[in-house]
Amino acid sequence: MRIVPPAGPARALAVAQLTDSIGLGGYLVCSALYFTRTVGLSATQVGFGLTVGWAVAFVAAVPLGHLADRRGPREVAIMLALCTAAALLLFLFVRSFVPFVLAACVYSSAISGLAAARQALLAGIVAAADRTKVRAALAAAVNGGIAIGAGLGGLALEVDRATAYLTVFGVDAVSLVVSALVLLRVPSVPPTQVVHGEPRLAVLRDRPYALVSLLNMVLQLHIPMITLAIPLWIVERTSAPGWTVSALLVLNTATIVLCQVTVANRVTDLAAAVRFMRYAGATLLVACAVFATSGFGAPTWLAVVILLVAAATQASAEMMQASGAWELSFGLAPEGRHGQYQGFFGSGFTVARMLGPLLVTTVVLGWGTAGWLLLGVVFLLAGVAMGPAARWAERTRATAPEPAMACPS
Repeated sequence: MRIVPPAGPARALAVAQLTDSIGLGGYLVCSALYFTRTVGLSATQVGFGLTVGWAVAFVAAVPLGHLADRRGPREVAIMLALCTAAALLLFLFVRSFVPFVLAACVYSSAISGLAAARQALLAGIVAAADRTKVRAALAAAVNGGIAIGAGLGGLALEVDRATAYLTVFGVDAVSLVVSALVLLRVPSVPPTQVVHGEPRLAVLRDRPYALVSLLNMVLQLHIPMITLAIPLWIVERTSAPGWTVSALLVLNTATIVLCQVTVANRVTDLAAAVRFMRYAGATLLVACAVFATSGFGAPTWLAVVILLVAAATQASAEMMQASGAWELSFGLAPEGRHGQYQGFFGSGFTVARMLGPLLVTTVVLGWGTAGWLLLGVVFLLAGVAMGPAARWAERTRATAPEPAMACPS
């Protein structure tokens, strides 16, 4: 599979995600300063509001995914893309704390449900053997779009005026509307028919799948590690210049855009997925150890080299973890229930995004080298434990009945 998916529904889905990720990149860069400088909220209020928003999104992800199964993933994805755009427009009119928290809840819930619906849509239009490869191409598109949007957001930061930030929010909202229109080119997937006597949210009773999702959530702590802990570590504990932070993020993004599909092509079944998750845990341990050495008082040039090596190692682990996670999340989910199952699996990312920054920064900045090594060991144990958990989940799939599909209207 090339970086660009073949012509057809998968390419349209990639274009949709590329489009709205450009707006997302601008939002990620500008949102904190907009809420503090333009709206007038304190940093504590912004942090608390976003945490509440992601907590609500965690609860809403499975019901919204279930809605995608019942009503059709394409239709629900379009609706949630428009809801996300509306939430961004609400941010433009927020001038106090309570409306900010409400808008953050709408935004976070809509974007989490949108991710679940898109995953269910992918499962419905792509053969099972190709889902991980196509998902990798989508990830490359998303990272490329975020990089472009971050550049536009950087221009707004340079201008540092309310109109610049408002423009970025407006562009983000428009990109989501365009993304919803692009989804109209993707074939509609028939909704799932409810089986009598089956629980509505079956994933909440699926303990093996929950364990796999939990272990994946632990491995996803590498996200706040690269986006928050490492920048703070560089500034506070190393002699590396501040521009090193940007260099590492650019390296991470470029590596994923160029190499994620190649890595995913090697994950062809559940056994390979488990192996790659184990590799990811071990590689993250190595990355943590290398990051720790950058704080040993190395001269500037050597600190930069060490950080670049560590970041490259972390990016390799991230690609292995993502590829394995996609194969597991699709391969262990019953056909016809991908919406709720992907919503549940994706909620691990929400938890990592919500609690990870506090956990990772406390361990790394508070304990130094010991904290880095502890974090690395946690990654290793999660990767190793994924094998027994995935095999347990796979055994339970053999006897689970497949849901019936409703006839398309």
